[in-house]
Amino acid sequence: MAVGGPDKLENVEPYLLDVRGGRPTPPELVEEIKERYRVTGGKTPVLGIMREIVKKLEQRLNGPGGERYRAYIGFRHWHPYIKDAYAELMDERPEQLIGVCMAPQYSSMSIGAYIKKVEEARAALGGEFPVSYVQSWHEHPRLIAAIAENITAALQKFPADVRSRVPILFTAHSLPERILQMKDPYPDHVRATMNAVCRTLGEVTARFAYQSRGRSSEKWLGPTVEEALDALCADGHKHVLMAPIGFISDHLEVLYDIDIELKQRAAKQGMQLERIAMLNATPPLIEILASVIEQHETSLVR
Repeated sequence: MAVGGPDKLENVEPYLLDVRGGRPTPPELVEEIKERYRVTGGKTPVLGIMREIVKKLEQRLNGPGGERYRAYIGFRHWHPYIKDAYAELMDERPEQLIGVCMAPQYSSMSIGAYIKKVEEARAALGGEFPVSYVQSWHEHPRLIAAIAENITAALQKFPADVRSRVPILFTAHSLPERILQMKDPYPDHVRATMNAVCRTLGEVTARFAYQSRGRSSEKWLGPTVEEALDALCADGHKHVLMAPIGFISDHLEVLYDIDIELKQRAAKQGMQLERIAMLNATPPLIEILASVIEQHETSLVR
């Protein structure tokens, strides 16, 4: 499962309508978001990436000639919706349904919202099979190793004489600050991912910040990525590597917020900003997901 996104520019407004729970989006905001999609390819790349993931994951889980596992895509805010994926998989009469979100860290406002969508589909459509969820995989050893490898590779984009001193700015999607009163584990999870990666890398200069906060009047988690970037500049850093560890694949918050907006902000301050590659449908992610699912399945039979 993933958030999803518009498959063409004409669908930006109805997509935003779904994200906003049916509340109309101000026309100027629709045009702003539409322009962001236009300059990053005219649609979200997530559907194509997810299709590749489920195909490779089925092959990896089943092995040669196997047919035990089936993988389906369900989006929270666009087609194919989670409820439609649930209706489709019911035709297979599964013995077990395992829900996995393309976000390693748990929050009741993210992973919890996906689970709610599945439970709503189950209440409406039925289904006698058991359902369970992988709620977090933020410290899975293969995830940590894959992120560390991508950081090491991305450091090669900097001049050789500064690579060992380039600060790494880890980021995750911001959420409303009220999750702190809810004792939500999300802030601890994202920092645990960062700390595990840093232990793998060894001695590094690391910072953490939240990015892509929503357009609302309430307080959101901080520090913001803009504040963190400005602070690094004030400390005299001329290079920075972005590591968006709260994300798995390329999408608007990576391709626009980091690759365009933050790069421009850094350049205006005389800084070179680079980003690590997302895992997308690469072999490391397929191995991570297969391991996460196999471990979860094993825990069900204990």
